[in-house]
Amino acid sequence: MRLLVLLTVLLTAAPLAAEPVDFTLEDLDGKPVSLSDFRGKWVIVNYWATWCPPCLDEIPDLVQLYEDNRDTLVVLGVDFEEVNIEYLKEFVDSHFMTYPVVHSEPLPVTPLGPVLGLPTTYIISPEGERIARQEGPVTREAIESYLARKREAAGSAAAESPGTSTP
Repeated sequence: MRLLVLLTVLLTAAPLAAEPVDFTLEDLDGKPVSLSDFRGKWVIVNYWATWCPPCLDEIPDLVQLYEDNRDTLVVLGVDFEEVNIEYLKEFVDSHFMTYPVVHSEPLPVTPLGPVLGLPTTYIISPEGERIARQEGPVTREAIESYLARKREAAGSAAAESPGTSTP
């Protein structure tokens, strides 16, 4: 019986994961930033905090990932703590964080899903669909490898679709 209930929950939840997700938070200047502002690009949403050592270890990789892929990808840092905004601005500047950073009060469940520990990273497709979640540190190499596999799979699926042609 439990298996039937679990299977039912998974099958009914699966279509929700494929729907576009959105949220709006303020950047460090108080301007609204929405996830949907980045449609057409992969979005790496990284929940982090200034007091979190593994979060700090990720920053250089995330900066480099963003800088090298600005045409196709954006890293969106979500500071997930109660902190003074002036301190946060200084922190972002001192760590050379060139990607957009927004601020959120810590919540057990965000519009993207749970954030049970920091860092937590969600990968959002160019269509705005939540496609992956990683609790714990990520690396530039791991993200690039994952996205390459997703692009390859999408390319293979497009090539196999009837009525499409490959160059």
